[in-house]
Amino acid sequence: MSFKPIAAKLFAKYITLQIKSWSSRPEETQRKVFKSLVKEGRKTKFGKDHRFDEIETFEDFFGRIPIQDYEGLKPYIDQVVDGKEDILWPGKPLYFAKTSGTTSGAKYIPLTKDSIPTHTSAARNAILSYIAETGNSSFVDGKMIFLQGSPELNEKNGIYFGRLSGIVAHFVPNYLQKNRLPSWETNCIEDWDKKINKIVEETYNQDMTIISGIPSWVQIYFERLKDKTGKSISELFPNLKLFIYGGVNYEPYRSKFENLIGGSVNSIELYPASEGFFAFQDSQTANGMLLQLNSGIFYEFIKADEFFEETPEILTIGDVQVDVNYVMIISTNAGLWRYNVGDTVMFTNTQPYRLKVSGRIKHYTSAFGEHVIAQEVEQAIITASKEFEAQINEFTVAPQITPKEGLPYHEWLIEFQKEPINMEAFRQRMDDLLQQQNAYYHDLIKGNILKTLVITKVQKDGFQNYMKSIGKLGGQNKVPRLSNDRKIADELYKQLIKQ
Repeated sequence: MSFKPIAAKLFAKYITLQIKSWSSRPEETQRKVFKSLVKEGRKTKFGKDHRFDEIETFEDFFGRIPIQDYEGLKPYIDQVVDGKEDILWPGKPLYFAKTSGTTSGAKYIPLTKDSIPTHTSAARNAILSYIAETGNSSFVDGKMIFLQGSPELNEKNGIYFGRLSGIVAHFVPNYLQKNRLPSWETNCIEDWDKKINKIVEETYNQDMTIISGIPSWVQIYFERLKDKTGKSISELFPNLKLFIYGGVNYEPYRSKFENLIGGSVNSIELYPASEGFFAFQDSQTANGMLLQLNSGIFYEFIKADEFFEETPEILTIGDVQVDVNYVMIISTNAGLWRYNVGDTVMFTNTQPYRLKVSGRIKHYTSAFGEHVIAQEVEQAIITASKEFEAQINEFTVAPQITPKEGLPYHEWLIEFQKEPINMEAFRQRMDDLLQQQNAYYHDLIKGNILKTLVITKVQKDGFQNYMKSIGKLGGQNKVPRLSNDRKIADELYKQLIKQ
């Protein structure tokens, strides 16, 4: 064993003491962040336009700045993209994380010299928290793979832009570089199919100890490893200790993963986004991820069922409760002000503040007034899959408002790795579980407004082919769990469904 595992344990102890310090004083920590943001914001065009010099309290802040999404900030971001300084944050950003927008085309999310360190330190601290809790550090001597976007960047007006994961790749510390896979050249491959095949070639005979990525894309990597070698992942990588993931709920994939791996490995959940690194799993025994209250982000929360009201109640960290669905609003040291990320979260604990992502405020099914959210459909399919020994590759849910005959219904488009032992009982069990969680859905079923859910089987690799057809294969892209229309469902039917 090298000195690195010993050093990692010592560093982990130091970092976890720091984490405990700020997480045990949540309201004080957030007040400090708030004051710092407002102080810097006064130097900007946005701050002058919104009279930041008059802001002393949270209420002042709420009264001067509307809650907004990317479209609301776009006039300012366009000026930053054009190379102007001191618009949203002092100076110029170092990078733009380029993401896909729905109404505005490409979105450019600024990353500043103040915000970038919070992205890299949060991922590091997640691993250090694991080491501190478990005492396991031997894996730092092994190889680590991060399935991510290309690190190749473009430049405009002195600012570099690319995918967030590609930007962060430039900040991997030197002491990890020799352990890191795949190679830089392979990471730069844009075509996801070619890239994943090359990654397989570079890694199948290595001593992999950490694998990180969105579960659906790591699953494809595992499958191709198995196809190439005929071995399970645990046979290929006997020292694999950690799976690190973010972006989607791991639970619907867990059964399939453990089948591919040939057992289970510990996992760490992260909550990163282009707009900020919001939370990470700090414990293998506690439920939820630790909210990053000291990372240059000031948080506001609005109850999801009040969000579309004219004057919803604004809550700060000291006001939230567990098991309530909230829309999360952020202001950051990258110059995003009262920005609606679009996520809904639910707190699992308030000592310290841990949460889980419950869905997207725009990704829900409510064609009939039921407002079914991602957490509810995921819980239904997870529980039913365990009970009926099913394995799920991918799924999405859409309303069928105008069926050829009978009542409307929710259509679940599911790609099975292993079908349930009794498909009809599985279907009914999922519907029962959904009714138990959502009273509105229950009332619509019992009132004969809707019939129980319908399952449509998607052929093997159907979702992967769908994502490829819309140019969103690989990287940080993921299939929405829920839609309030049939755009995704109809495209799957057109291209991929076996009739």
